[in-house]
Amino acid sequence: MTDPAPLMPTLFLSHGAPNLVLHNTEAHRFLKSFGAALPRPCAILVATAHFATATPALTADERPETIYDFGNFEPELFRMTYPAPGAPALAERAAALLGEAGIAAGTVHDRGFDHGTWVPLRLLYPEADIPVVQLSVQPRSGPAHHLAVGRALAPLRREGVLIIGSGALTHNLHEMFGRGYALDAAAPRWVRDFGEWMREAIEEGRADDVLDYRRRAPFGAENHPTEEHLLPLFVAMGAAGGARGEQVHSSAQYGVIMMDAYRFG
Repeated sequence: MTDPAPLMPTLFLSHGAPNLVLHNTEAHRFLKSFGAALPRPCAILVATAHFATATPALTADERPETIYDFGNFEPELFRMTYPAPGAPALAERAAALLGEAGIAAGTVHDRGFDHGTWVPLRLLYPEADIPVVQLSVQPRSGPAHHLAVGRALAPLRREGVLIIGSGALTHNLHEMFGRGYALDAAAPRWVRDFGEWMREAIEEGRADDVLDYRRRAPFGAENHPTEEHLLPLFVAMGAAGGARGEQVHSSAQYGVIMMDAYRFG
């Protein structure tokens, strides 16, 4: 008789720019060491900011390709792959759980690992030997919807599945490109204030505040002109059963991209 799988935590990871995997930044070093601090999952489900659909979709390919959904970065990035297997049965199971919760969902094929998935996983689990499924976000549906998506997927934690929300704690590309911030630029005050407010709200379990961050947090809309990079946070929160989490990393990339990471559950 085998031992039951451990109850997995859920994570929110800021994946930053694709070249995070190349540069020896604080966030790079954190992710490279963090995998060893986690219980080993039997599979990974990643809600990624770079996969957007009208209703939740889960990738169901047995051998997903690595895709390069970016441009104007170092040539070596386009030669990297992340050859982890897919998990079609997990994709079907997750879609069924969502359906049971009244959330229409389905599976898709021929959709490779985007950089919101393969960049952090290449650092966390470089052997690429754990099956991976991607979950889409719905940018028009908001935080409460994504919290509900996470709650519906919570049973997967008892089945050894690591649920990761991959996005960015702050994400204003207009400011980044407009001001030409260097990779190691310090975060300006309006970015730091938002990050500190989010840390306090999450660590204190203030779910209503976090869900309504655009009105209640300082500079909420300025740090997220569009929401897709924060929506994975709510999936991770929901799958863990609430807002209370622990900040396990904080740093900045290009000044306005906070690379903070949270562990829930």
